[in-house]
Amino acid sequence: MLYRKLGRESRKRRSILAGITRDVIMNESVVTTEARAKEVRKFVDKMITYGKTGTLVSRRKALAFLYNDVEVVNKVFNELAKRYETRNGGYTRIIKLKERVGDDALTVKLELV
Repeated sequence: MLYRKLGRESRKRRSILAGITRDVIMNESVVTTEARAKEVRKFVDKMITYGKTGTLVSRRKALAFLYNDVEVVNKVFNELAKRYETRNGGYTRIIKLKERVGDDALTVKLELV
């Protein structure tokens, strides 16, 4: 499976992705760069799929990825799983915004559908 390195070593990259995943789940949208958004959407979709499964193993996998953030995992399993129970994937949408002033990186809004 190909993935973006985002110019970071693996520990920092995983931490960034987990943090943005947490923000998307809690706030239901986040503004970030296009490359990060495309990577994070994989993890957000995976967390919601874990929530829909609802098993103890799924909960533990979600907790492990999100650094034991119980509040976020509870929201996934209690609220988002019910909201998306009839939907088969595609829980996020990327809306392109504008280029960032400092480095001309394309910013996007990643939000839950």
